Amino acid sequence: MSVSDHDYLKKVLLAPVYDVAVNSDLAYLSRFSAEIGNDVFLKREDQQPVKSFKLRGAYTRMSALSDEQKAAGVIGASAGNHAQGLAYGARKQGIQATIVMPETTPDIKVDAVRRFGGDNVNVVLHGTSFDQASDHAKALGAEHGLTFVPPFDDPDVIAGQGTIAKELLEQNPNLDILFVAIGGGGLMAGIAVYLKQLKPSIKIVGVESSESACFEAAVAAGKPVPLDTVGIFADGVAVKIMGEETFRLCKRFVDETMTVTNDEVCAAIKDIFDDTRVIAEPAGALSVAAIRKYAKQHNLEGKKLGGILCGANINFHTLRYVSERCELGEQKEAVFAVKIPERKGAFKQFCECVGAKAITEFNYRYANDQEAHIFVGVKLKGGKQELAELQQSLIEKDYGCFDLSDNELAKLHVRHMVGGRPPSILNEHVFSFTFPERPGALLNFLNTLGERFNITLFHYRNHGAADGLVLAGFDINPSQRDAFNTYVAELGYDAEEVTDNPAYQFFLSHTN
Repeated sequence: MSVSDHDYLKKVLLAPVYDVAVNSDLAYLSRFSAEIGNDVFLKREDQQPVKSFKLRGAYTRMSALSDEQKAAGVIGASAGNHAQGLAYGARKQGIQATIVMPETTPDIKVDAVRRFGGDNVNVVLHGTSFDQASDHAKALGAEHGLTFVPPFDDPDVIAGQGTIAKELLEQNPNLDILFVAIGGGGLMAGIAVYLKQLKPSIKIVGVESSESACFEAAVAAGKPVPLDTVGIFADGVAVKIMGEETFRLCKRFVDETMTVTNDEVCAAIKDIFDDTRVIAEPAGALSVAAIRKYAKQHNLEGKKLGGILCGANINFHTLRYVSERCELGEQKEAVFAVKIPERKGAFKQFCECVGAKAITEFNYRYANDQEAHIFVGVKLKGGKQELAELQQSLIEKDYGCFDLSDNELAKLHVRHMVGGRPPSILNEHVFSFTFPERPGALLNFLNTLGERFNITLFHYRNHGAADGLVLAGFDINPSQRDAFNTYVAELGYDAEEVTDNPAYQFFLSHTN
């Protein structure tokens, strides 16, 4: 399979990608550049007809087939983007294609494959990972005489992806560092083998998801080796073992590698959106996540940095997760657990200790007569240092405090499960409050609420909207109810009692 470096240059220059692909823009990210103190340029492969770079390699490989191979048909396996490129190219060339996709592939990608391929494509869903789908595709191909079109480990596929590097040099020949995502390695191999021959001075940094770092594992082992597990959040790079040829090229031409976490990827999706109004898929945002991390680690200033937005095929519902995690990834939010004494006014006193910081989330539930446990989110301007100072301040005031910002269990599950039923019968009444959202609004709400009635339940989450929403429970004796009604009316907030709401009754009420 090995092809010389010079032959790769020729393959890239002669690749027929522009039959179907576009010369994508190299966008300057002005907001992001100003924030990190370097000039950042992003290659917009989301502009391709299939919303990712994969069309380049798939079409180049099919164009190299003999007439007999084209007549017999092709087969491929993909977690999504290669499948779309293969489907689009097959329809353009009039080739029948069978495409095997993991059963875990987002619906948006499966539907797009069928739409792009039309009558030329048959989609088969098999397995829970790319590797299971790939094995099944190879078996079907051998059984039916179909040519397998690899997603990355093939010289023609690699050359097709390398056309991105040709465009990059034409658009901005002065990049200092280029960051490229690595899954199976086809994108990186094609870009690196081209760039390093024409501009050896450019530094190339490979970027992997921390949940699927197959190149890092291959470098350590000296050859491609399978990972024990692969996370599928960044499904476009969720590859268990990289290719032989892609490893050969990446090992020779990649200067440095790094991994990024899911939170850092979520932050990068937001960074890209803020500058371009494009929503990148997780794999598509890897390079921007790495740029932020690398620039901070190496104290870079005034450099010209490039990245590849390699795909924008994101399942819409994934945005719920992205929105929840992006500020944690930027270290602009922290979440932590605190023990506070169970007495009137303790909750407000804690908020006063937090000070003027914007509180993004507050989950509170009466635990026992001595203490309550709360889950808190706060906005940060000074990153980890500011959080450390806040924690130290709370500890000095005798609050038990535990940072949960890097606790995956807390961020995925516990933050939504804080609470439960009180251990003893309370005269609990629950209200939904709405108030104008602004910095300090939660503390102002608590000051207005006062200390006349004991709070038994509290949940608040800053959603970036004009109104703040609070769910609060109070221990109200029947003899106090008229006084409480007057009290709530005098607060001036929109309030609605929701004690009879079935969600509260089923999950949080002591009586059920």
